[in-house]
Amino acid sequence: MIRACQQCGQRNRVPGAHLADQGRCGACKAALPPLAMPVDADEALFEELVGQARVPVLVDFWAPWCQPCVLAGPEVAKAAAALSGQAVVAKVNTEQYPALAARFGVRSIPNFVVLDAGRVKKQQAGMMNHEQLMRFVQS
Repeated sequence: MIRACQQCGQRNRVPGAHLADQGRCGACKAALPPLAMPVDADEALFEELVGQARVPVLVDFWAPWCQPCVLAGPEVAKAAAALSGQAVVAKVNTEQYPALAARFGVRSIPNFVVLDAGRVKKQQAGMMNHEQLMRFVQS
């Protein structure tokens, strides 16, 4: 994944295995903090995250036409910030990537899945606030 340095703007390639780690910019050596926001994942990035992440991955399966999904968006962002360094949060648009949704048996959205070491640990459909999402990942 490409992350821009907050100090100099340099684009840095950060492997999926290190998105929850503190890093350094390749140009100015400023700190690159752990990822603290949801990642819009396409199929390739999803596979990289699930295959390489050393922390749990919370996946939000959603669609832009789904009002509960839209309402869940800010809660997912809050959870991503709170879980920074402990988990990676990904969002998968089921309209763009229906094969990913089908792979996890997603029949209703929003649908949340926690993956650890590439395996499904938990899955739940329905709206959750950021505190519920954090407990969902941490328990």
